[in-house]
Amino acid sequence: MNSQKHHFDLDPKVHYLNCAYMSPLSQAVTAAGQAALLRKVQPYQITPEDFFTEVDQLKSLFAHLVNAEDANRIAIIPSVSYGIAIVAKNLKTKPGQHIIVADAQFPSNVYAWRELAKARQLHVNTVAYPVEIAENRGETWNHRILESINKDTVLVSIEHVHWANGTKFDLENIGKRCREVGALFVIDGTQSVGALPFDVQKFGVDALICGGYKTLMGPYGLGYAYFGRFFDDGKPLEETWTGRLHSENFASLVNYQDQYQPLSAKYDMGEKSSFIHVAMGIVALTEVIARDAANIQDYSRQLTTEAVGVWQDAGYWVEDKGYRSQHLFGIQLPTSVSSASLLAALRLRQIFVSVRGDFVRISTNVFNDTADIDALTEVLLQDR
Repeated sequence: MNSQKHHFDLDPKVHYLNCAYMSPLSQAVTAAGQAALLRKVQPYQITPEDFFTEVDQLKSLFAHLVNAEDANRIAIIPSVSYGIAIVAKNLKTKPGQHIIVADAQFPSNVYAWRELAKARQLHVNTVAYPVEIAENRGETWNHRILESINKDTVLVSIEHVHWANGTKFDLENIGKRCREVGALFVIDGTQSVGALPFDVQKFGVDALICGGYKTLMGPYGLGYAYFGRFFDDGKPLEETWTGRLHSENFASLVNYQDQYQPLSAKYDMGEKSSFIHVAMGIVALTEVIARDAANIQDYSRQLTTEAVGVWQDAGYWVEDKGYRSQHLFGIQLPTSVSSASLLAALRLRQIFVSVRGDFVRISTNVFNDTADIDALTEVLLQDR
């Protein structure tokens, strides 16, 4: 794969290494949003069928991307917190059971579990990141998570790739352990799906929740969720009109239905048919699928492998390649480097990264090229 920067409208003076903060929109996704916006100028062009057919297309694309067995298992959501709240509402628990999360994971995948624990007398077990060791941190962290899962575990809710430092979790073995003890397995895939291959069936995932504005390259406010069989008879957060059976028939909407739409359609957010978001999402997912997540990993590896060695030789710490994603990882600063001074130098060169905890996080995608990495290396090595 070659750089796809020409399909985006980034300022050529900017080095944007921050897809994990928010992806830029491709020119095609932007055009789709503009065209969809203009449809509302003449709303008689929007038919009742459009409320459903375009959403169905979007769900089919996401189902294909994550190897879901049925597109009806996909729900359209506005945010990760919304999807996590659906899981929390439907989770069956007993007092004293444990919910397992990883250290310093994104707050949208933490607060709901804390509130649920208080309400139902549960325990939230946070598996510590092994910052105290210099080597094999990723391997050790994965081992700690596996060891923490036992007969008292009701839920494990983690990320595929840690949003701050890029540690990659062994979802296949963690999912297997969850099934052994009867715990639900929930993944926040916002920082990985689309850029790192993901398979809900291979990983044994009960729920996959994704914001769509990062590695899925779509607009802010559009997200996706996969819900497995555990949730087939669950209850949604909202009692939406589109979530009920036969809602496609506008003429009979006041013939109120007690039954929901099949599988995960009942979990769709209200106004799921947001025509601007859906149009942009369709183009974004089509592009993501065409690029192929494995290719994005390979491309990101080509961009950064040599540079990582240079950074490590200069005293920066980067997770072992076997336990980090290629498109997102953290660079831990040596004690001799001031984070404030480094960030000032990065801003001066218009290099956009994020600081997450003790890490400078970089996240690459198809809009990056070697010039972006070279600029970052130059700043990291100055005054060394």
